[in-house]
Amino acid sequence: MIGTTISPRNENLSQVIKSYYLLTKPRIIPLLLITTTASMWMAAHGEVNSFEVCITLIGGTLAAACAQTLNCIYDQDIDYQMKRTRDRPIPSGKVQARHALLFAIVLGIISFSLFVYFINLLSALLAMSGIFFYMLVYTHLLKRHSTQNIVIGGAAGAIPPLVGWAAVTGDLSWAAWAFFAMIFLWTPPHFWSLALMIRDDYAQVEIPMLPVIKGATLTVNQIWVYTWLAVISTFVLVYPLGAVGLIYTLVASVLGMIFIYKAWQLKQDPEDKQSARSLFKYSILYMMLLSTAIVFDSYYL
Repeated sequence: MIGTTISPRNENLSQVIKSYYLLTKPRIIPLLLITTTASMWMAAHGEVNSFEVCITLIGGTLAAACAQTLNCIYDQDIDYQMKRTRDRPIPSGKVQARHALLFAIVLGIISFSLFVYFINLLSALLAMSGIFFYMLVYTHLLKRHSTQNIVIGGAAGAIPPLVGWAAVTGDLSWAAWAFFAMIFLWTPPHFWSLALMIRDDYAQVEIPMLPVIKGATLTVNQIWVYTWLAVISTFVLVYPLGAVGLIYTLVASVLGMIFIYKAWQLKQDPEDKQSARSLFKYSILYMMLLSTAIVFDSYYL
């Protein structure tokens, strides 16, 4: 396998640290932590235990880093083929795959131990289930075989709010599952807009992303439907659950209208990569601001 037969090319300790850091795909993790934090604040009605928050975020970071490192190991062959990903630590020869596997195992063990010892078993099991689902269901079963890969696989990215809620309460309520559903429905517009931007890369390595197999027009129509579903789902926390208040409702309304408008712009020209890029970037901002609104709403409520 690529990466196992190439000698490491790091020149000093700082480069070694940087290479292992990049294995974890650090740009992905902050959004997962923001949704975890929002869920904790909502579960605690704004009265969170700062120690529990710190441990949960550290444990969540390590679990996500473990999952992303395992993904880098599994996908090293396609990473090597794509120009966009060829410089990642394993295909570039900076980290050997067997060393990356050991690194991932250590991250997973530490994460599980932190959750079990300082928080509770449910949050630990949920964090590990996120790794399991991401690797087995998404990366192994779906990514290379189904155009619905990110729809079903999106459940992995929706697990952090469950972890956060369980860390505070020790169980899972309807509000926690509503937050899960929000992210699950938000994932297709988020990832398909990215896929529209880089579909040539996916086609090169024969990854059956929806834009590659079905084309831009059908993909954008699906984005349009899921954007509406995602926006509508955000108000379930308002009614009937009553888990949030006025601040969240106002923010969700404004953000939702902008999200729908961005999707509508893309619908006018499915081939426009700038519109796809705009929707992709906004989708990240949308979830960050929505989660922040939950924190402020819970605090003031």
